[in-house]
Amino acid sequence: MDSGTIRRKFLDFFEKKAHLIVPSAPLVLKNDPSLLFTNSGMVQFKDYFLGNSVPKSKRVADTQKCLRVSGKHNDLEDVGFDTYHHTMFEMLGNWSFGDYFKKEAIAWAWELLTEEYKLPKDRLYATVFGGDKSESLPVDEEAIELWKPVIGEERIIYGSKKDNFWEMGDTGPCGPCSEIHIDLRPEAEVKKVPGKELVNKDHPQVIEIWNLVFIQFNRLKSGKLENLPDKHVDTGMGFERLCMAIQGKTSNYDTDVFTPLMDFIAAEAGTKYGADEKKDIAIRVVADHVRAVAFAISDGQLPSNTGAGYVIRRILRRAVRYGFSYLDFKEPFIYRLVPLLADQMKEVFPELKQQQEYVTRVIVEEEQGFLRTLEKGLKRIETIQGELKGKVISGELAFELYDTFGFPFDLTSLIAREKGLSVDEQGFQTEMEKQKARSKADAVKETGDWISVADGEKPEFVGYENLNITSRLLRYRSVKQKNKELYQLIFEKTPFYAESGGQVGDTGHIQQGDEKVFVVDTKKENELIIHYTEKLPSVLDADFQLQVNAHKRYLTMDNHSATHLLHAALRQVLGSHVEQRGSLVNDKILRFDFSHFSAMTPEELIKVEEIVNQKIRENILLDEKRNVPIEQAKSMGAMALFGEKYGDFVRVITFDPKYSVELCGGTHVPSTGQIGLFKIVSESSVAAGVRRIEAVTAEGAESYVNSEMNLLQEVRSLLKNPKDLVLATKNLLEEKHKLEKSIEALHQQQANTLKDQLASKAQKQNGLLTIIEKIEVPNADALKHIAYALRNQFDDMLMVLAANVDGKPQVAVMLGEKTEASKKFHAGEMVKNLAKEINGGGGGQPFFATAGGKNLEGLDNVVSKAKEMIAANG
Repeated sequence: MDSGTIRRKFLDFFEKKAHLIVPSAPLVLKNDPSLLFTNSGMVQFKDYFLGNSVPKSKRVADTQKCLRVSGKHNDLEDVGFDTYHHTMFEMLGNWSFGDYFKKEAIAWAWELLTEEYKLPKDRLYATVFGGDKSESLPVDEEAIELWKPVIGEERIIYGSKKDNFWEMGDTGPCGPCSEIHIDLRPEAEVKKVPGKELVNKDHPQVIEIWNLVFIQFNRLKSGKLENLPDKHVDTGMGFERLCMAIQGKTSNYDTDVFTPLMDFIAAEAGTKYGADEKKDIAIRVVADHVRAVAFAISDGQLPSNTGAGYVIRRILRRAVRYGFSYLDFKEPFIYRLVPLLADQMKEVFPELKQQQEYVTRVIVEEEQGFLRTLEKGLKRIETIQGELKGKVISGELAFELYDTFGFPFDLTSLIAREKGLSVDEQGFQTEMEKQKARSKADAVKETGDWISVADGEKPEFVGYENLNITSRLLRYRSVKQKNKELYQLIFEKTPFYAESGGQVGDTGHIQQGDEKVFVVDTKKENELIIHYTEKLPSVLDADFQLQVNAHKRYLTMDNHSATHLLHAALRQVLGSHVEQRGSLVNDKILRFDFSHFSAMTPEELIKVEEIVNQKIRENILLDEKRNVPIEQAKSMGAMALFGEKYGDFVRVITFDPKYSVELCGGTHVPSTGQIGLFKIVSESSVAAGVRRIEAVTAEGAESYVNSEMNLLQEVRSLLKNPKDLVLATKNLLEEKHKLEKSIEALHQQQANTLKDQLASKAQKQNGLLTIIEKIEVPNADALKHIAYALRNQFDDMLMVLAANVDGKPQVAVMLGEKTEASKKFHAGEMVKNLAKEINGGGGGQPFFATAGGKNLEGLDNVVSKAKEMIAANG
């Protein structure tokens, strides 16, 4: 049974059991500060479990793209070394939100596995929660009694709280779970050791394939458990492991989920999978990682240096490193896997096929950038080798190579061995632990339990029409992070816009009586609108006046509406391939990231600006439509952004149906004339295939134009108010260039004269022609020119120049060809010793090396020490 059929059977099975089949949520999360990525099937349904939203159906099933790079068995550096762990994987799941419970979940799981998939019943085991006395949690007798007639008591295993009690986090919904494991070992091994003894023992062929979670409790911050009003079912089955079991393989990587990719990689590397263990690991790494990277990019997450983007960059670079080190891929190659992956997944995850060209371009440019970084890292290793006093690269330097250049410890060790060196592994691990401790400390966040003040439903946002309303406080909690305490408040209804869609959250204040409490930010968390304050109101059970900072909101609206006008103008000028890839909208600036593979020309920027300002002058009225069915919105021309999760009903913002129609939940001007003026400040690259425009509007644009005009007037005044400012500036630059050329020629003449003087001072000593002098030169290039000129003149030379280079000390050591061939002297080693006299350091090649320092007074000592070194070596 191929993997496509296995997936389809799962969804069809639960559709027949009255489940609504829903699409996978994006890999990259928005509005959930607790996670960077979707790491399990239940993430998109958290709001249903928390009671913040009502599900469309009480029965749901799907296959969810998941990404894990940390936690138990999910360290990124371990992926590829075993046969069953991955970065990205699919999670098949079925859910019940207050509908069916353990009886149906267990019966249907058994029916699907044994009757539909035909897995052998005598190879299956079920674990159940065996209770926990420390928390007064009883054995899950209900699950045991339901499993007995299905699987037999002898195949039921009692599990610990660690293995068989699921929790969403430190607080929140939780409950016992029942795992289904399968023994895939050969019959001979099964006869020796029963599979029951190997369950949850990390055996690669005795594995968990399905986890049935029975959510029936809520954990408070105190640790106390309370019963939930509704009981839920949350199941997750690893798709890749299921394919391994059904297809009779001993590795996930041997299934048809991975073999098309791995066969292609092996063929390109000129090898065969299974012939060489190190190459096999590299092939698995590349096949696994391209899936994570490609789907993350197609869901809107570009590689970057922070947050989720940094994780994606790390994954991609790890794949490049393994291809570079073990498969001899010295040029970009991962991008070539994207079309194969897109075709393989187009039926279940069509977003990758739809963005295939874009994803490919992003990956190839990232690969090119990292290969350049690898080259720099290799040069850094050469420098380290030149500076080493012994044969061991320190843990600190190995960590620098890892942190700065992306070199894992094994790559540094491999290169070191080739150069006859070793690496301090213990020191490297110490530095890694320090980094983890720093990251952990930054991430520590104490969150209290929600304290209820009044009963109420999901908070209502009324800020499209009102900026000042009266409302009741529903609940609050405290949050501590980095020694700062804030309070999170939820009101029955609110005019405060919560940060989302690129628009920042509102600020303002809440008032009760004479007490005014400032709202410093507003964010959305699991569909809740959360107001952040630095203090708690003294009276809680009262009516509050909620007032948004109106001036800041209006300026933010100007920028948000201008972003829509900009998007449409870019598509007009550059083409329909332009799509939004990110945005930031606040009261001061708008930032718009979009897909485009080259810098915009000045003419294109002027044209875009002209179109936007024309639309502002037309004073187009806002056409806002709410609760529009998503398909109807798309038929209106509204663009759905990749990586965004939309509901069945959406809000459509239109500024002229022939110009700009977008799905958007943000706040906007009633007509474009309110924006006043639009001015582009900059256009730049932020990632491979993604450009960024920053612009200002209204007050910001006025201030920017005034500032630029003042600057222009200052330049005019400095140039004595010429009639033609451009011509006057050109003349000034030409004059400057001529003067620089004259100075350069003078320096060259002085250097040649100095070279001749040094040549005349050359002395024969111990069979060498020595030149050891203290000199003064205008720049480092002059020093290098003199050194090479003397090398060309004398092949038996040993030269040491202690130079004052524009007030800074520098040392240069140069050997002639014969001197170098004698192996008596090494310029790099000599310069390291001499550099100590000027409180500096340096290095270089065996025949030429330089060093800089801080102590100008030490140049005389350099000359003396050089003479001593030559005499001692004679």
